[in-house]
Amino acid sequence: MTALALVLAGLVVLVGAALRFGGASLVHTPRAQALRDAAEGRRGAARAAALLEDRLTLQPALGVVHAVLVVTAAIPAAWAVSALLSGWTLAGCLVGAGLILVLAVDILPRSMGRARPRFPAYYLSGLLAVAVRVGERATDLLQEDDEEEDAETEAEEAEEAEEIKLITSVLEFGDAVVREVMVPRADMVTVSARDDTDHALDVVIARGRSRMPVTGDSRDEIVGVLYARDLLTLMDSGQGSQPVTTIMRPAYFVPETQRVHDLLRELQREKVHLAVVVDEFGSTVGLVTIEDLIEEIVGEIVDEHDVEEPMITPVAGGGYLVNARLPVDDLADLTGVRLPEGDWDTVGGLLLGLAGQVPHVGEPFEVEGLVLAAEQVQGRRVSRVRVTRL
Repeated sequence: MTALALVLAGLVVLVGAALRFGGASLVHTPRAQALRDAAEGRRGAARAAALLEDRLTLQPALGVVHAVLVVTAAIPAAWAVSALLSGWTLAGCLVGAGLILVLAVDILPRSMGRARPRFPAYYLSGLLAVAVRVGERATDLLQEDDEEEDAETEAEEAEEAEEIKLITSVLEFGDAVVREVMVPRADMVTVSARDDTDHALDVVIARGRSRMPVTGDSRDEIVGVLYARDLLTLMDSGQGSQPVTTIMRPAYFVPETQRVHDLLRELQREKVHLAVVVDEFGSTVGLVTIEDLIEEIVGEIVDEHDVEEPMITPVAGGGYLVNARLPVDDLADLTGVRLPEGDWDTVGGLLLGLAGQVPHVGEPFEVEGLVLAAEQVQGRRVSRVRVTRL
């Protein structure tokens, strides 16, 4: 019985060695050469050329069958040796048999096949064709299992993508400046120092603001900040309408070039939720809240009172309608175009820079293969821009 097992192992070793020898010879054979040999009538060349038509599946299929043959040879050989020997002698023989098996079935035939392309592959093309068919079936079964595993890991990959996005936002947060995240002055909801608290309460209810800057003689002059909580407290006290200047609080000013992460720490330390942003000349350019700073990390925060307007809207026929406050970098990522740099951060600023003045509605301006046109203009401010390709 042990002799039969050894004979079986030897036959499987020969088949495995022949498969490795022929496979190595086949993959080092140019298909064009095999086609020429087939045209000349060389036996086995046509079958070898057909196998070489799909090199991507050739080696995986042969590898699967070869691995099965190695295991098949090792099992009866190990059983026969263990039946004849024991102790340290058995251990030594098993190690030696493993080394011989690797040399005889893999290393030596592979080396010989690489050195002899074409003819060995032709002679063994029948064996190789059978092995490829069997190996492809086995590979298909493995791929079906992989597809099931892929379905199970899609959720994990989605979570990892969100984590990567959050980490990237945190890293970018350290480089951002206040000018990039503030609400521009044109979009600020304010009340005048000449207004009374009844009018201010109407604005709070209509616009859903908890804090509003109070302007002086112009929108550029911020004299304080009005809190909705103070308005409600006044209304509850029954004291009647009063000038907003009687209950407004001092405004907190920050430069537009300040780093966002520094400002967040500063607002936390000073217990301030809204800051007025000024430029180098002291002119008001916008305002920023703690919510704006946090959104720079975690993305847009929308509550039940917010009406979320999309920053980018695809239009029929190609192109986009974009909010003028869309960052220029986001438009560059969307279109795959490298847009010019300048004294602007937003698409509206870029359009104003191209026009040199407030553009008319529909007036086109070309830049790097794109056409930018003002879709909506409010006073001296562009609010929406149509973007198309040339």
